[in-house]
Amino acid sequence: MMIVAMQDQATEKQVQDVIERMVELGFNVHRTTGSNQTILAGVGTPAHFDVVEFKVLHGVHDAYRISAPYKLAGRSFRPEGTQVAFPNGVVVGGQEVVIMAGPCSVESREQILLSAKLAAAAGAKFLRGGAYKPRSSPYSFQGMGVEGLKLLREVADQTGLLVVTEVMEISQIEPMVPYIDLFQVGARNMQNFNLLRELGHARTPVLMKRGIAATIEEVLLSAEYILSGGNYDLILCERGIRTYETYTRNTMDISAIPVLHKLTHLPVMADPSHGVGIRDLVPPLALAAVAAGADGLLMEMHPDPNKAMSDGAQSLYPEQLTKLVAQLRLLAPVVGRKVA
Repeated sequence: MMIVAMQDQATEKQVQDVIERMVELGFNVHRTTGSNQTILAGVGTPAHFDVVEFKVLHGVHDAYRISAPYKLAGRSFRPEGTQVAFPNGVVVGGQEVVIMAGPCSVESREQILLSAKLAAAAGAKFLRGGAYKPRSSPYSFQGMGVEGLKLLREVADQTGLLVVTEVMEISQIEPMVPYIDLFQVGARNMQNFNLLRELGHARTPVLMKRGIAATIEEVLLSAEYILSGGNYDLILCERGIRTYETYTRNTMDISAIPVLHKLTHLPVMADPSHGVGIRDLVPPLALAAVAAGADGLLMEMHPDPNKAMSDGAQSLYPEQLTKLVAQLRLLAPVVGRKVA
């Protein structure tokens, strides 16, 4: 792969001339424009090319090879960082720490409507809730499917929230688009490469969780599948990994947040609910994640967790979410962030 960084004042013709030369050599070109500079990423393995040829082209600031296995996910593709913007003005990857909250599963209209009202009142910008549920046991509640999607959209619109929910297979992508604002790829599907390829062709933003035993490099290579399809509205999410420790559901890898920020331009969120799986441990892990640089938090909250049809033990009580957001508003300015 090769990166060509254009000069700040490069003309559109100069940019197109460079793109044409890259295509002639056999590169697949991905273009991104920052605040005042255009970056061209050439993906592919042309047999012979000399990077010096591009360094001397008109309008080029610099050109260099990329040896890392992840090309478009690397920070050099967008040195200033990626911000994923939504139609109502919410931005993930900006100064604000974005809160996404709601139950593990959509169980009924009454339950999801109350959840949406409570999440919005606490300061959340997204309503989370599973319409399709990947469960370890085939006998567990599997979700409400399309009816659940319709309920999510209905109550989110009533409460001014955006919708994030999990997509489990390719056939679900198209039916979900009218009802959601953000696809969620769960830990089990982080290496479902066929699904990731199709989401790369979609133009709806994607939140991709880290796999239960995935390395940082594997996370970024999975991100590459989505980015290579042209969908650059991608958010990564640390949700804990499986280790030898059994006290918590997973081991929440807080260190992954600053590491990912160093290696990639993509926003990085945290899911402390799955990270520990114990309700009372979620708030301190959420605070730690924001202190470590998380761009947002994805958390489970249920109006009555003790009666939840899934993941009740890790779902916050509404009053816990409200208290946590108040604490985040005090913490965020310390690390140069804010919570609305």
